[in-house]
Amino acid sequence: MDTVELLILLVGSLAVTGFARAKGLPAPLLVTAVALAASFLPGLPPIEIDSEVILTLILPPLLYSAALDVSWQSFRQSIKQIRRLGIFLVIITALAVGVVAYFLIPDMTLPAAILLGAIVAPPDAVSAAAIGRKLGLPRRVMTVLSGESLINDAASLTLVRVFTLIIAGTSLTVWQDLGIFGLAIGVGLAVGIVLGVLVHWIRMRISDPVVETIMSILLPFVAYILAEDLSGSGVIAVVTAGLYIGYNSPKEGYATRLQERPLWTSIDVILEGFVFALIGLQLNTVVQDLVESERSLAQTLTAAGVVLVVVILVRPLFIFESYVRNRFNGRWFRPLRIRLSRGHPSLRWMRGSAEPKLNWRELTVISWTGMRGVVTLAAAVSVVASPTKIPAQDTIFVIAFIVTVGTLLLQGLTLPFVIRSLKVQDPAEDDEDIRSEMRLNQRTTEAAIELLEKRRPDWAQQFGTEAVDSVVNRLKARLERQAETFRRDAEEEEDEERNAPVRLRGSQIQDIRRELLDRRREIVLEEREKGNLDEEVMRRVLVTLDAEELAMDSAQASRSRS
Repeated sequence: MDTVELLILLVGSLAVTGFARAKGLPAPLLVTAVALAASFLPGLPPIEIDSEVILTLILPPLLYSAALDVSWQSFRQSIKQIRRLGIFLVIITALAVGVVAYFLIPDMTLPAAILLGAIVAPPDAVSAAAIGRKLGLPRRVMTVLSGESLINDAASLTLVRVFTLIIAGTSLTVWQDLGIFGLAIGVGLAVGIVLGVLVHWIRMRISDPVVETIMSILLPFVAYILAEDLSGSGVIAVVTAGLYIGYNSPKEGYATRLQERPLWTSIDVILEGFVFALIGLQLNTVVQDLVESERSLAQTLTAAGVVLVVVILVRPLFIFESYVRNRFNGRWFRPLRIRLSRGHPSLRWMRGSAEPKLNWRELTVISWTGMRGVVTLAAAVSVVASPTKIPAQDTIFVIAFIVTVGTLLLQGLTLPFVIRSLKVQDPAEDDEDIRSEMRLNQRTTEAAIELLEKRRPDWAQQFGTEAVDSVVNRLKARLERQAETFRRDAEEEEDEERNAPVRLRGSQIQDIRRELLDRRREIVLEEREKGNLDEEVMRRVLVTLDAEELAMDSAQASRSRS
């Protein structure tokens, strides 16, 4: 792919993505469909995809960006659910799909079939998270979805690595397989923590937002490549580094935080659109090769349909098995679990634990968020481009593509209906966040007033009593007015909650505030056009208004993702 083709692909995918976002459509699905249609245009040269480009240059920044926005505290509290979905569900899905594919596709060996299962096993939370934030899914649900997407990629790609080695002729025992898993996780964690600590230490000692942001951009690539070179999981390394940097970012300079957030959002949009456009352009070539081969296209499509059904059904069965078991105190499954845990220490995880604070409606939503995405397609491309001769590798790619598109169609388009029908929304959560924000603002303002009085004598001795008293008194009066405003707003919120029969949700209040900000910006521009406002003054005022809106957006995103 030359420079012109690359530029056209980037611009085209961005244009389609922008249209999809504006119309509320699933961008990955639309980008893939448009790219697939474009692949049939006469004269279009074949597009070759290098799997290393996707796995090394595209996947790390997507994972790192997602990890930056995950609340470590919420992640730790939901670690049991995240671990079950991110590791065990991936393994069970891979095995279930592998058995089905092995019996449906004649020329597919069992290792190749399980390889296919590993490829289609990990859901991509990008689409689900976007829908969930828009419809106001509870924070605990969003935490599980986001956390699962960070772990399941590592589990899936490690399985792909193991079964690729098996297909290549390497004989591995069960303990060697577990050793590969353990090494991948251990090395990935070590590399991610070391690099995260190092980068954070450096960023705490410099005051250049541009350099700090560049370090953040380079970190996921360095973490991924280094961990992979050490036989570890690059995904785990990237996620660990992202969680560490995200948790410690409040200790760093504000300018870096303001600069990084929109930058990573833009990178996510560009890279996701680019990947799905590449896949859409590649599918035509793969299908033609499949048609020209001896395998039956009808047989492949039938197998793909069955695999799609298996992928969709395994997730709710796995999730609700745990719910039912805990609902009935484990009476149905306890004897089996006791026998397994006594005879096989490695299977003690089957004892499980109750799903904390998730009701059946929320579990239903989680079970329907199995849309496949970038990782599935990137792993499928790596199979096609692999130097190892993998049985039915074109069939594997086509099935992975159909599963991805099928889940986006069936689950992605119906997920909003499921959320609204089950009423899995928590407007009270937004309201409580707003009240907590008010209380925190009041507390920080009161702390600032205390600091003024505590430091007044030192400043007076250093700068002079008269000058310091004038400044301190003015700042103190301003802070006291702010503290009184925060206290009064919090009391009004509580009174409205007690007395108002119908209250606006937090997101609805934010919409009103945004309209007010837009009107204030209009006034600023009108004054500039009339010649009443200097350009420099106008920019400073706009920065203040932009910061206020950014604070609202950041608070809303944090409530949704944490």
